[in-house]
Amino acid sequence: MFRARVIPCLLLKGDGLVKTVRFKEPKYVGDPINAVKIFNEKEVDELIFLDITATPEGRTPSFERVRNIASECFMPMCYGGGVRSLEHSRQLFNLGVEKVALNTAAAETPALITELANAFGNQSIIVGVDVKNDWLGRPRVFTHCGTKNTGRGPVEYIREMEERGAGEILLNSVDRDGTMRGFDVELIREVTKAVHVPVVACGGAGSVAHLGEAVTAGASGVAAGSLFVFTGPHRAVLINYPTAAELQAISH
Repeated sequence: MFRARVIPCLLLKGDGLVKTVRFKEPKYVGDPINAVKIFNEKEVDELIFLDITATPEGRTPSFERVRNIASECFMPMCYGGGVRSLEHSRQLFNLGVEKVALNTAAAETPALITELANAFGNQSIIVGVDVKNDWLGRPRVFTHCGTKNTGRGPVEYIREMEERGAGEILLNSVDRDGTMRGFDVELIREVTKAVHVPVVACGGAGSVAHLGEAVTAGASGVAAGSLFVFTGPHRAVLINYPTAAELQAISH
């Protein structure tokens, strides 16, 4: 029986892990290596690491940090943040990363997606798409960590990314990030009907039931941050992951 992938999405800031709310107010939640070791024990499906300061700071990926994380990671790992060239991607794959995620670079240089897909295979090229409502209430794709409006609607934009060679879409709802109030299932449904590549939904998960709702809406995978690093009403830091029985309930 098919089971959707359930993926912790971890945010890197400097040498630590943080968690944001609506892409703001990053709160320190621990050391990435310690988190990876716990997730290894829990046999998670995949891990996504996003360096949230690489693009704002105009720098390349921190390859040494990625090397240290990847060397401890016993499951497929995706990395995003500051990836802007074929050479950046090659270095990351050589360090043990299975997938690279492009966000701002994909919007600014769409031809790069095709170049990377041709070099490394579509399945290893992920395009991150951050969506939030503009001042008129229309969903729009934002880049630069949710600060720059491309003016483009998510469906039209994601279709282009698919045509360019993206093998997977990481669809993130900025307005729901860190709120733990549930996914934007309408957005998920709209996007997944429009494209053929797998869509991993992110932004808003607060329970295992929320994960199931995203899968029912069409997501091939579900990613979450707060759900897997916090526990209880006071958001105490605790690295956790659903049980095998809970995971089996999250299926198409």
